[in-house]
Amino acid sequence: MRLHRLDITAFGPFGGAQSVDFDALSAAGLFLLHGPTGAGKTSVLDAVCYALYGSVPGARQGGQGTHLRSDHAEPGTRTEVRLELTVAGRRLEITRQPPWERPKKRGTGTTLDKAQTWLREYDAVRGTWKDLSRSHNEIGEEITQLLGMSREQFCQVVLLPQGDFARFLRADAEARGKLLGRLFDTQRFADVEKRLAERRRATEARVREGDTALLADAHRMQQAAGAAMELPDLAPGDPGLAAAVLAAAAVARSTARESLTVAHCGLTAAESAHTRAQEELAGARELARLQHRFTEAQHRAARLAERAGEYEETRARMERGRKAETVAPALELREDVENAHRRAALAEANARRALSEDQADAGAPGLAAAARRTAEELGSLASARRAEHRLTELLAERAGLDREERADEDAAREADAWLDGWEPARAALQARIDSAQEAASHAETLAVRRDPARRRLEAARRRDRLASDVAAAERQALDSGQRAHDLRGRWLDLKEQRLTGIAAELAAHLTDGAPCAVCGATEHPAPARKDAGHVDREAEQHAFDAHQEAEREHVEHQRRSTELRAALDAVTAETGDTPADRIAAEVTELEREFEQARRDASALHAAHEELRRAEGERERRLQARQQSAVRAAARLTRRDTLDREQVTLEAELTRARGAAESVAARAAQLERLTAVLTEAADAARTAEEAAVRLKDADARLADAAYRAGFDTPAAAAAALLDPATHRALQHRLDERQSEESAVRAVLAEPETVGASRQAPADLAAAMERAADAERRLREAASARDEAARRTTELDRLSARAEDGARRLAPLREEYDRVARLAALAAGTSADNERRMRLESYVLAARLEQVAAAATARLRLMSAGRYTLVHSDDRSGRGRSGLGLHVVDAWTGRERDTATLSGGETFFASLALALGLADVVTDEAGGVRLDTLFIDEGFGSLDDQTLDEVLDVLDSLRERDRSVGIVSHVGDLRRRIHAQLEVVKDRTGSSLRRRGT
Repeated sequence: MRLHRLDITAFGPFGGAQSVDFDALSAAGLFLLHGPTGAGKTSVLDAVCYALYGSVPGARQGGQGTHLRSDHAEPGTRTEVRLELTVAGRRLEITRQPPWERPKKRGTGTTLDKAQTWLREYDAVRGTWKDLSRSHNEIGEEITQLLGMSREQFCQVVLLPQGDFARFLRADAEARGKLLGRLFDTQRFADVEKRLAERRRATEARVREGDTALLADAHRMQQAAGAAMELPDLAPGDPGLAAAVLAAAAVARSTARESLTVAHCGLTAAESAHTRAQEELAGARELARLQHRFTEAQHRAARLAERAGEYEETRARMERGRKAETVAPALELREDVENAHRRAALAEANARRALSEDQADAGAPGLAAAARRTAEELGSLASARRAEHRLTELLAERAGLDREERADEDAAREADAWLDGWEPARAALQARIDSAQEAASHAETLAVRRDPARRRLEAARRRDRLASDVAAAERQALDSGQRAHDLRGRWLDLKEQRLTGIAAELAAHLTDGAPCAVCGATEHPAPARKDAGHVDREAEQHAFDAHQEAEREHVEHQRRSTELRAALDAVTAETGDTPADRIAAEVTELEREFEQARRDASALHAAHEELRRAEGERERRLQARQQSAVRAAARLTRRDTLDREQVTLEAELTRARGAAESVAARAAQLERLTAVLTEAADAARTAEEAAVRLKDADARLADAAYRAGFDTPAAAAAALLDPATHRALQHRLDERQSEESAVRAVLAEPETVGASRQAPADLAAAMERAADAERRLREAASARDEAARRTTELDRLSARAEDGARRLAPLREEYDRVARLAALAAGTSADNERRMRLESYVLAARLEQVAAAATARLRLMSAGRYTLVHSDDRSGRGRSGLGLHVVDAWTGRERDTATLSGGETFFASLALALGLADVVTDEAGGVRLDTLFIDEGFGSLDDQTLDEVLDVLDSLRERDRSVGIVSHVGDLRRRIHAQLEVVKDRTGSSLRRRGT
């Protein structure tokens, strides 16, 4: 990858448009990017990273929003970064514009434009640029694929941050693992560890679940077997649990089968005894039944003899009743005819009372003739009735016409009154519509102002919160700085005291005959002694650690204070110094006006609807008034026609009514008279016929009684029995005959007579013996059933336990295998002697490659003195794999990289960064990195070391690379001629190229 050109507009500290020609700067192979602190040197590198990945490195990686924009830029200038580079043989141009809150083209306020990105490629054949994409995602994937590096890797291997690698040298294994994991993407190996651990937990849970189910079956078997089964003293997951449970189950099953055999024998004996007792009880019951039967038959025979007279009397009464039944039809006929004659005579008398005196004495034929004459007169009134009905309808129609006329007059008066007020009402409704439309327009205007006001209020509140946070953070930074200063002084004092008494500390290790580590003498006549205030190495180290921890805490507090101050400045630039409560009052007033305008505007639709209804009402009333006039003219014609018809009908009705009030009244009189005459004629004829039938029925009854043997019909009626009495008497006779037959049969039975001659049966003793035998049978059956149930339950549970053990065996084997792999990958297995995790193992191989690549340059920088080596040794109680040591050729000893001095740390970290860049480049597929940047750290080098470092950097040109050094060290400006200077002033920073 080689950079050609970078164009920056309104980005970071650069308020205007700035350009960097990397081709010109890289011609010498080594160039310097310098300028005063805060001018914007790092912002140039941020722009390169933003152009490639859409975000800036390090703690500024949230820079995808509008705060990338320069505070010095003009309001109408948009932030933009354009980078031209060659990667993988393709010349590309990337243009990125972050989101921009620009002024509105119309009106006041601002609007937010979305972020935009362009990717173009240069066509060398045609000599033109062609567009490739404008999608953020597509461009990001394309650049990442071409470079073969993520943003974190790019920031480590192209923008070499020396401070990060200095910390890397001094870091512990865990911190080194985090950095290397980000660079070499070893997350998949960590995922393998996690997946193995998850599988181990899952299989372990399944094994425990299976063992728990097996133990649950064992407890059920123990409950079924009682105290005859002992459970193994093992927990779920313990080896041998299944075999122990199955062995205990086998013993319990054997014991249960023996108990079942004993219970079967006891049940057989109890059944035999129960059968004998039941047979004895049945014999006693039969004897008692026969003896009771014979005694009861004797008592029944005595009762029959006592009631013999009553039986004869009942039989004689039944005989008289049978004779009287031949006379019953004549008696019933005489009674029916007599009742009919009585009813007919009463009806005739009632009918004749409704007749006049001259008609009351007439016979049935005369009454029928009078009824016919009256009906004929009634039929002649049909035409008059129709005329009367028509007259009633005519009068009703005439009254309806009068009502319609009055209603039309009232409606006309109401319509005239309503139409007189139409114009003022229409004007009032139109005024309401105009007012609501004006309120709607005002509400739209307020809605546009509301959201910016809310955002400004939120920003003001955030500004107030940040102000208090900044004050607290600055106080905390001052306090932590003072504490770090105090602890540093204490550490230096202790160090000085230790150096003062170092002789006593060395003398503590002297032994007679052994050479002194300082002078080599084997005699030690007067070794120094430790006094009471001696400071040992442990106390000094403890003070140094406390000082380092306080320094780190102070740096963290300063960083937080700076971040909060930057956030406060950004928010203050947006809101100014206006108090939040005043902004809140403005927002509240704006909301109130908006709600009022919206309520007023909500009446627009109702006003439109009311005007529409009023206009429809006006049309309806005009049409109704016109239709009323048409109906009035039609009513005049109809009223004249009805008057002429009324005169004709009244004359006809006068003739037909006679003396009655109306034709209907005359017709009702004739109808009543016809009905009375007809009824009287029918009643007289019915009475005559009933008298003839009564005389005939009396003759028939007298003849029937004589033939049946009765002197009079009354005697025959007295002997007649009703059905209920007849049935009761017959039932008595039947019962008597049945009882006599039953008693004779019982007294003639041989077994009954034989039983009566034996001694009385002892039924109570037989029942007691049978009950005792039945109780013993139930107990034996219960014992047999309980033994069978226990045996069946133990067989079922044992079969289920054996099936569960068979299914659990492969799962336990899988758990053992997965557990061994998980422990090996996690570094907790005994097989893993160095307790090295899988991810650490992979990272250790990468670190070994990095150390080898870095050593080649470190030897040149240190004149062959230092070599970086990778170590697998364990650090303390931690795990091994990520140790990093330096070998000092002058002493021949290997020591930790944390013991290097400031200058040694710089060129060791620079060598490490360059070596890491080579390894990551190879890891990314061999993408060539032709442009590198080194950020700061040169101020800690002396002249000789600086020359050696520059020689190493200059050697990179052998691969046609260009290296940019970012530093404000003045000596570098004399040594490096190709320079890019960042100049800052009150209007923003600018770039200026110097040298060739």
